[in-house]
Amino acid sequence: MNFEAFTNTLSQSVPSNEFSVYLQSLWFDGKGDWNKAHTIIQDVEDVSASWIHAYLHRKEGDKFNANYWYNKAAKSMPQYSLEQEWEEIVSALL
Repeated sequence: MNFEAFTNTLSQSVPSNEFSVYLQSLWFDGKGDWNKAHTIIQDVEDVSASWIHAYLHRKEGDKFNANYWYNKAAKSMPQYSLEQEWEEIVSALL
């Protein structure tokens, strides 16, 4: 699956059951459901989940918490748009 195919699934009512937990979280965020996206990813403990968790807290406006998760993901908080970061994460995880 490529990025365009993934974004096309946002017109569906539920994510594909073939999506990883990471892509499910990003799918719900792409649908505007921050809470569901956060619930799905908050208990996953690896670098990819930390990156998504960081992005979600950045989106929430909680920069302190976001920085904590960016550090766990071995990344810096980006200086570009949330939309661009969402695309970057999705593309990296597809």
